[in-house]
Amino acid sequence: MRTDLNADLAESFGRWELGDDATLLTVVTSANVACGFHAGDPGAIRRACERAATLGVAIGAQVGYRDLAGFGRRFIDVAPAELTDDVLYQIGALAGFARVAGSEVRYVKPHGALYNAIVHHSEQAAAVVDAVVRYDSGLVALGLPGSEWLRMAENAGLRVCREAFADRAYTPEATLVSRRELGSVLHDPEYIAQRCVRMVRGEPIEAVDGSRIRVEADSICVHGDTPDAAAVAQAVRNRLIDEGALLVPFTGDT
Repeated sequence: MRTDLNADLAESFGRWELGDDATLLTVVTSANVACGFHAGDPGAIRRACERAATLGVAIGAQVGYRDLAGFGRRFIDVAPAELTDDVLYQIGALAGFARVAGSEVRYVKPHGALYNAIVHHSEQAAAVVDAVVRYDSGLVALGLPGSEWLRMAENAGLRVCREAFADRAYTPEATLVSRRELGSVLHDPEYIAQRCVRMVRGEPIEAVDGSRIRVEADSICVHGDTPDAAAVAQAVRNRLIDEGALLVPFTGDT
C-alpha cells in the first residue's frame, strides 16, 4: 500500500499568519505551495520552499484565481487566455523560489474555487492544462478523480495524480461538499485517519447523506488552514504507517 500525503502551505500574508507550515512539513511528503494569487507573500513562499527542500518534501505549485481578499474561494469568470497567463505567472514565480532553495516544482494543484470549477468547467480546465504544458510537460497534474482537469491533462500527455481529501465531506457524487454547508469540514483526527485508510485501500467511505462511495486516491490532502491541521496530518500519517502504508511523494521524488 503506497500513498502520498500533501498539505496546502505558505498561505500566510504579511502580518496575517495562517497554518503551522514548519510542523506540517515534517509530516507530509508533498507540499502544495501557494503562489501569491490566493495567498502567500514572498517570505512565506521562500520559507516553505527552503524547509521542503531540506526535508525532501516534493514542491507543487498551488495555483488559483487572483483573489487575495476571498482566499481564492470565489469563482471568477476569467477569460481562458488570461487564466493561462495567470497560471504561467504563478508557476514561474514559485519555480524561482524552489530553485534558490535547491529544489524544483514537481507538480501543479489548482486551489479553492478554481479546483472546484475545473471539475466540470471545460474552458477553464483547458486553460490550466495549456499553462502547465507550455511551462513544463514533465509536471504532474494533481486533482479530483473524474475531473475535466485530470482528463484533459492526461489527454495532453501529462502524468496525473488522483487526490482525496482527509478533512472534507463528500457528496454522493464523490465531489466536495461546499464550504458553505454545515459539516463540510471534518475535525476528529481519529475519524479522519480511519477514513483515510479506507480510501487508500479502495474501500467505501460515507458521503454526507449517509450513502457509501468510493474515492480513488493516489494522494491524500490535509488542509493547512483548518484548526489543528498538524495534529490531523500526524494522526493520518501514523494510522497509515501502522496499517503498512509506504508514504512517498507521488512525483517519484526520494
